[in-house]
Amino acid sequence: MSLSSELISFLCNLKANNNREWFADNKKEFQVVKIQFDEFVSSLIHDFSAFENMAGVEVKNCVFRIYRDVRFSKDKAPYKPWFSAAFSEGGKNSPYMDYYLHIEPGGKSFIGGGMYAPEPAHLAKYRQEIDYNGDHLVALIQDPKFAANFGQYQGDALKKAPKGYSDDHPNLELLKQKQLFFWKHFTDDELLKKDFQEKVIHNAKLLKPVLDFLNTSIFDKAPTE
Repeated sequence: MSLSSELISFLCNLKANNNREWFADNKKEFQVVKIQFDEFVSSLIHDFSAFENMAGVEVKNCVFRIYRDVRFSKDKAPYKPWFSAAFSEGGKNSPYMDYYLHIEPGGKSFIGGGMYAPEPAHLAKYRQEIDYNGDHLVALIQDPKFAANFGQYQGDALKKAPKGYSDDHPNLELLKQKQLFFWKHFTDDELLKKDFQEKVIHNAKLLKPVLDFLNTSIFDKAPTE
């Protein structure tokens, strides 16, 4: 299953005309492409259920609103020029590390996941696991198939070792991370190919062992087989 050229075109036009007047004039077009995206997400939920616990998860539990909260932002553009959804047990509002799908024209689309905004207690648990078992995560992210698709991890990091850890720790760089996430980008052409859904799921399965490591480390969550 693929996405439509109409959806890509709408997002391009929204980016160029990010105001309420234009959006109101094109509300019907938005509703059409929103239904298309929701159908794509519904199909993905079915595929994710083969290797994650998606019981009770519906489209509304995964898809993010297109409307921006601009109350505390200098950027007052009212809409996000992208569609996005998160897949995990319990949906987008669950505490677990999830698979995040981002659809934005211009080669900015990606599937990703990881530890994006951890609470202090969760970050402490992550670092404790890296201290004890960091070599396991290193092996996962250095796996040739994983590395070829997701490359190096991303995210903000401390400049020095976190308090309580040695400067010569063998996995110091992972300990210093305040965030730890990965993404695999897609071209606009890939979005329109029939195998796009298959590519999303293929990369999600590559990402699964890393998310399992994080969810087990932070939440003591047993991986779904």
